Amino acid sequence: MLIRWLLLGIVLPVSCAPISAYRDLPRVRAWEPTIAAFEELDRNTTYPENAILFAGSSSIRLWASLAEDMAPYPVIQRGYGGARCCDFAVYADRILHPHRPRAIVLFIANDIAGRDGDKTPDEVLELFRYIVERIRITHPETPVFWIAITPTESRWQAWPKIRELNQKIHDHCAQHPHLHYIATEDQFLTDQGRPRADLFRDDRLHLNDAGYRVWTRIIRHELDRTF
Repeated sequence: MLIRWLLLGIVLPVSCAPISAYRDLPRVRAWEPTIAAFEELDRNTTYPENAILFAGSSSIRLWASLAEDMAPYPVIQRGYGGARCCDFAVYADRILHPHRPRAIVLFIANDIAGRDGDKTPDEVLELFRYIVERIRITHPETPVFWIAITPTESRWQAWPKIRELNQKIHDHCAQHPHLHYIATEDQFLTDQGRPRADLFRDDRLHLNDAGYRVWTRIIRHELDRTF
C-alpha cells in the first residue's frame, strides 16, 4: 500500500498539468450527474472481477447488444454521449478505479470533430497518455484496448486530423506493454476511400446494427488473441 501511494505521488505532479485547465469548464462539469449515476450503479451492482470494462463516448453507450455480442466475456458498460478525452481524463478515476476488470476497452471520439475548439492530435495523445497513467495507479498490468476513431461522413472534413491521431495512438500503444490499438478504420471505408453509409445510422455518425457487427468481429478477435 505504501509503495502504491508513493507511486501515486510520483505520477500526479507530472500528470495533472494536461487536465488542470479542464476541471472547471462548464462542458466538463456538465457530466457530473452522469458520473454520479455511474457511482450509484457501482454501489448497488456486483460485477464479476473478470469483466471487460467498455468505457467512452456514445458509441459505447448506444451499444445495446454489447453483453450479447461479447459473450461469454462478461462486460461492464460505461459510455456517455459526447465524451471527449479532456473530460474523460477528469472523471477517469471515478469511472474506472472502482472495478477490477480483466481488460479495459476505450472508445472516445469527440475531441476532433471539425468544430471550433477542437484539440490537436498531439493534445489528444497527451490526454490519452494521462488517462493510461490514471489507469495504471490501480490497474498496473490490466490490458487497455483503444478502439480506433471511426471515419464518418458527418465528420469527414476532420478525418485527416483524426487519422493522424489514430496513428499517434497506434504508435504509442506499440511502444508500451499491455496497451493495444484496435484498428478498425479500413473496415468502415469503401474501395473509393469514403465512409460506408451501410454501417451508420441516418445521422452518418453513429453505428447501426451492421456497424456494431463489424466492431464485434474485430474487437472479439483482439480479445481472443490476448486471452
